[in-house]
Amino acid sequence: MCKSNVKKLKYFTLIMFCVNTIYVQSQSTNFWDNVRYGGGFGINIGGGFFSGTLAPSAIYQFNDEMFAVGVGASVSYTDVKNDFTSTVFGGTLIGLFNPIRELQVSAEFEQLYVTQRFDDSQFLNERFFLPALYLGVGYNYGNVVFGIKYDVIYDENTSIYVDPWTPFVRVYF
Repeated sequence: MCKSNVKKLKYFTLIMFCVNTIYVQSQSTNFWDNVRYGGGFGINIGGGFFSGTLAPSAIYQFNDEMFAVGVGASVSYTDVKNDFTSTVFGGTLIGLFNPIRELQVSAEFEQLYVTQRFDDSQFLNERFFLPALYLGVGYNYGNVVFGIKYDVIYDENTSIYVDPWTPFVRVYF
């Protein structure tokens, strides 16, 4: 079996495990009482630069808010003085663990589809998939978590990000 198929099989197995876990849990409780919604958004404007992001998500909260799993989607658009544009669509699987109320540990698998257009003739337009696997830690304050996450499969030659560290703010209601 080629490496690409092995990787796809691993991702499929992970997704099916999450779906099965949620299904089993939903049989013993009212599923929708344990679903929390949230996400994030961002905008950056200045000097011929525009970047905007919208990233809704939902998690299923297990046993006394100690464990949660969920899914998310994201879309981002960037335009730099009409010399460069980028559109990024993605999906995320997320797992959260709160060993104590104030501390949240997370694991996120993110798969992005990136399109980039360069107006300089030295560069080609690009379209590619970009996976990321983040491990993070954050401080939990009510419905808000402030933290940092690290992409353990980061590759500086292929990533659209400057480095593997990403600060985050999570909000779930």
